Amino acid sequence: MYAVIMSGGKQYRVEQGDVVRVEKLGLESGSPVEFKDVLLVKTDERTYIGRPLVEGALVRGVVQESGKGDTVLVLKYKRKKQYRRTRGHRQAYSDVIIEEIRPGA
Repeated sequence: MYAVIMSGGKQYRVEQGDVVRVEKLGLESGSPVEFKDVLLVKTDERTYIGRPLVEGALVRGVVQESGKGDTVLVLKYKRKKQYRRTRGHRQAYSDVIIEEIRPGA
């Protein structure tokens, strides 16, 4: 069984036991989290497709850790003009362990 959930404007395909890295949720380690924006649930018998969401479907997990990703360098450059700018960005994330997928009606 798997599900497609939406978190932070991105879609993730998750199964029970997976560790998913999503945008920072603002919760501490060990906190339970519920994803109610479930777009699709695939079971052995049936596929539930949302329009846009699957009614009653729920994905539960626990926040494992939070942190910042690797540095991404953004370089701006214009030739012959002595213009160079370098900036770095580290995206905040939360690792979530998926514990339960509950299909909807």
